[in-house]
Amino acid sequence: MELVVHKFDGSETTRKVALDDSIFGIEPNDHAIYLDVKQHLANKRQGTHSSRPRSMMSGSTRKLKRQKGTGGARSGDINSPVFVGGGRAFGPQPRVYNFKLNKKVKQLARISALTYKAKQNQIVILEDFTFDEIKTKRYQELLANLKVSDQKTLMVLPQTDPKIYMSSRNIQKAKVLTAASLNTYDILNAGNLLIVESSVQKINEMFKK
Repeated sequence: MELVVHKFDGSETTRKVALDDSIFGIEPNDHAIYLDVKQHLANKRQGTHSSRPRSMMSGSTRKLKRQKGTGGARSGDINSPVFVGGGRAFGPQPRVYNFKLNKKVKQLARISALTYKAKQNQIVILEDFTFDEIKTKRYQELLANLKVSDQKTLMVLPQTDPKIYMSSRNIQKAKVLTAASLNTYDILNAGNLLIVESSVQKINEMFKK
């Protein structure tokens, strides 16, 4: 599959970039995508939710009334979950949601996500560029030139560029990642992938190790 390289002003150049079929043209594996996205979202959870069970309440442990003969249900102390202000029964406790996923499954998931984007014609190749200064307006101009201002976009850079990253940070639907940081969730969450020309080689090297 070949895609035309675009300039910063949105116009097409005479160059084309060939996308490797072993990365952008495989048979997608939906289950691998599901597992990788599930792990990504699980890893983002803080797991700091907490509630106070009966043993952590500060009220008296005196039995409120005798066990039998009252005509009502038996009851223990005031900290019982059945009373207002009592402890929480089976409430959430701090925990870690992370789980292990094999590297080959994660790689298959990312390749499958890239294949879906290629099949849906949602990949734009940009010639290499840089910013002289941090300027949000400059990044917005780029999105407008490519006619993707109203869509979620993921810019893929060959290496970290603080000026480009900082210029995009205040734009709600724009995200910037390096090729090495690509993940299944962000690929699928973006409406269009804006891949800088030199990033294509980085992606090829990463998935062909």
